[in-house]
Amino acid sequence: MTDVPPKKPKRSAYDKALGLLARREHSRRELGLKLRQGGYEGDEARSALDRLGEQHYQDDDRFAEALVRSRVGQGYGPQRLRAELKSHGLSDARIRQCLEQAEVDWHARATDQLRRRYGTKPATDPAERARRAQFLLRRGFPAATVRSVTHAEVDDADEDN
Repeated sequence: MTDVPPKKPKRSAYDKALGLLARREHSRRELGLKLRQGGYEGDEARSALDRLGEQHYQDDDRFAEALVRSRVGQGYGPQRLRAELKSHGLSDARIRQCLEQAEVDWHARATDQLRRRYGTKPATDPAERARRAQFLLRRGFPAATVRSVTHAEVDDADEDN
């Protein structure tokens, strides 16, 4: 007969959420979803999230700031950030405030992404310029910024000739 080790008691929702927060910041909505997926009931999960919020272990503002910092560093634009923050349950007003506080020069970021992807050689034809514009649009940069950056690239090439 084999000895079967006794099952560990299930961790509390609070302990589970605290463990998740020890790894990285999470939004309240994200933590709630992970707790529900882990089999924790609504009341237990809600009280755990409330307690974590009261103790300042979970803070949607801090989460948003960390996410914006990370995604800006990865080269994403404001529209992509706005959509991602919205999916985490943040309000439009909070998202707007967070993006303003980040004080990012989106034009410079878009130019940097273009250079990192395509080098310093300007687009030679309209199809190439369109490819570059699509790249920036997929990264979440506004159309006006993309237009400005891709046309500035052409203008710079004209000045060099």
